[in-house]
Amino acid sequence: MEAKAKARYLRVTPQKARRVVDLIRGQQATEALAVLKFAEQSASDPIYKLVASGIANARVQADKLGEAFDENELVISEAFVDEGPTMKRFRPRAQGRAYRINKRTSHITVVLASGDDLPVGASRKGNR
Repeated sequence: MEAKAKARYLRVTPQKARRVVDLIRGQQATEALAVLKFAEQSASDPIYKLVASGIANARVQADKLGEAFDENELVISEAFVDEGPTMKRFRPRAQGRAYRINKRTSHITVVLASGDDLPVGASRKGNR
């Protein structure tokens, strides 16, 4: 079983979001929530909500298929950050000049899979 969760147009730069996503890729979903809860980066809050949404999506999908659901078996099989549209703003500077400020956005995708459904060669960093 595989469940997806996406957050689009998130007002965090992709570079900062990738640092947080790299922390949780390959971990168990419950461990990832614990890591995100105590991570100091500002991008960890929306990614925490995204992983929690992915767990809820997996629960709904398991109920729909009539399968047994165990939260502890879910592993983050894929997690990636894509760049969204950039808002361009201008800031006044000295001598009448204007400097451009780029306000970047991100599209974040998290895919959760049960432990036995992982593809061959996928990392299980959280399962030792």
